[in-house]
Amino acid sequence: MLIRTRFLLIVSAIACVILVALLYSDHTTAAAAAKFIASSAFVATAISAGAWSSRYGRTILLGLVLSWFGDMFLIGQSRHFFLAGLAAFLLAHLAYVGAFLVHGINRRWLYVALLPVAVVAALVFSWLSPHVPADLALPVRAYTVVISAMVLLAIATRGAHGSLLIVIGALLFYFSDLSVAAQRLLQTDMATYVWGLPLYFAGQLCLALSCGKTGPDRSE
Repeated sequence: MLIRTRFLLIVSAIACVILVALLYSDHTTAAAAAKFIASSAFVATAISAGAWSSRYGRTILLGLVLSWFGDMFLIGQSRHFFLAGLAAFLLAHLAYVGAFLVHGINRRWLYVALLPVAVVAALVFSWLSPHVPADLALPVRAYTVVISAMVLLAIATRGAHGSLLIVIGALLFYFSDLSVAAQRLLQTDMATYVWGLPLYFAGQLCLALSCGKTGPDRSE
């Protein structure tokens, strides 16, 4: 199983590098195939790591599958695909929130992390707000709140003997979303996916691997 997990990690990493290169060279059709492989690999990684053996793992797996759908929706360039992708990732973050609660959190860690996470969320929203169309204001606000809650609870799992992979995965996912926001909402010419996609796939792989760090006794 360890060999298979390592193989899937390598597949996802290579597919991510190829995806970035293809996007940068404007080969969108081939990039979609690379994205499919990279996303499917992080789902398979969670299964290989033992996601089925615990409630925590199964809930993380649900989040990864929803993220897979989000990735597929965001291949499209229309606003409808963007909204579908946003909804899928919103549900994925809610699944991660559920997984972290299933795992167990430390309230002291939660309270300590609350202020800095809230400040960052407020800064992100004030950064995005002037560029968000009126019909997207509510979905973007809801997404900002949910992903911030996800990070907050991920940090709180650390105080309940949670794997460091949970915190790293949540933070990487959070910062990768900023690249998507810059690309889709700010319409920046900068190729933010060059750093955003590696952070995203690394974050998802960390969460997938955390399934093997949380045994069934803790989450059942």
